[in-house]
Amino acid sequence: MNSPETGEPSTHATACAICGTTGNAHQLYPATFGPESLTSEIFSARRVPDGTHHRIVVCETCGLLRSDPVLDTGVMSALYAQSTFDYGEEVDAIARTYQRYLAKLEARGAGRHGLLEIGCGNGFFLQRATARGWSEVRGVEPSDDAIAKAPPQVAEVIVCDMMRPGLFPPQSFDAICLFQVLDHIPNPRAMLETAFDLLRPGGHILALNHNARSVSARLLRERSPIVDIEHTYLYDPATMRRLFELCGFRGASISRVRNTYSVAYLSQLLPLRHSAKLTLLRRLRHSRIGAVQLTMPLGNICLIAERPSN
Repeated sequence: MNSPETGEPSTHATACAICGTTGNAHQLYPATFGPESLTSEIFSARRVPDGTHHRIVVCETCGLLRSDPVLDTGVMSALYAQSTFDYGEEVDAIARTYQRYLAKLEARGAGRHGLLEIGCGNGFFLQRATARGWSEVRGVEPSDDAIAKAPPQVAEVIVCDMMRPGLFPPQSFDAICLFQVLDHIPNPRAMLETAFDLLRPGGHILALNHNARSVSARLLRERSPIVDIEHTYLYDPATMRRLFELCGFRGASISRVRNTYSVAYLSQLLPLRHSAKLTLLRRLRHSRIGAVQLTMPLGNICLIAERPSN
């Protein structure tokens, strides 16, 4: 939706998700997007990074990075609903990463009856979790295209929606997973409080997302692929821990993530001109080298925490 006065996309100021303050921040990077940026392709998961982003600021009190202002929630929800699922060739590699950290959650003693994945795409992780012995798996995904590409038996356990209260009964799950989702959430406090209510006492939450203080993020700065129009907030280990604790979670452990990706996908993350990156990607996708899978730290962090038993 555009503003009737200016014709520009409707936006609103954001508050720090930890401190709750507006303003109280200094600009890190100016905005680089215009009305032409508001397409379903721009809001599709794992697209080739192109340097399109909102104005990025850092909170003076807690250091949390955020986009300010951001698109109105209705505009953002519509764009995510129209977004496409285009990374099917990477699913096996991504699933290897996610299962690696699900195993860490299982080692914490999580029960295996009831697992919810927020932002589940076509449900490929839900399939893997079921194969590992999890029952009553469910997913939430806003993209119609992603759900349309899910196997029928998986599609039927996915709710097509943005995560919000009322989608599931309270205390329905032993575990909730968010893989590369938390950065996208416009109101993370509200979403995590909803997740807290959906967990049974003693239940666990698992989140993988970008680390704003990783070596690559600090070296590349605005050229880092994590500086992106889809990301409302960017966390580091300290701000991530504080956010989850504010929402009632306890016992948080945070570790560095080792991601598994193909060489072709990794080429998307290089700090090259967009046109050069697309040319390289096309060539790698038609070569044996492009299909080789590598496992390495790529500037992501994993948090596992729990809802207290009492």
